[in-house]
Amino acid sequence: MMIIITEELKQAVQDSKDNFVRLVDPETNAEYVVLPAETYKQLNEKLYDDGPLTPEERRSLLVQAGLRAGWDDPEMDVYNELDPRRNNEG
Repeated sequence: MMIIITEELKQAVQDSKDNFVRLVDPETNAEYVVLPAETYKQLNEKLYDDGPLTPEERRSLLVQAGLRAGWDDPEMDVYNELDPRRNNEG
């Protein structure tokens, strides 16, 4: 969606010297930010990476998921003893 800006907003953008301009909705007090498209593009490129995960990123996500699932709980150690691969070690 593209909206043509008012003269008041245009002047605020020009006065901002390529910084962002804050807007407020007087009915809801919701705040918005207007910034140059090039600035938005640069921020978006730094914040959003849709490329494939590196092995380190995958490993980190798996560890985090395991911790959230309680895999670091000492009571879970019993499952390590049941791992058939451990019998072949040594």
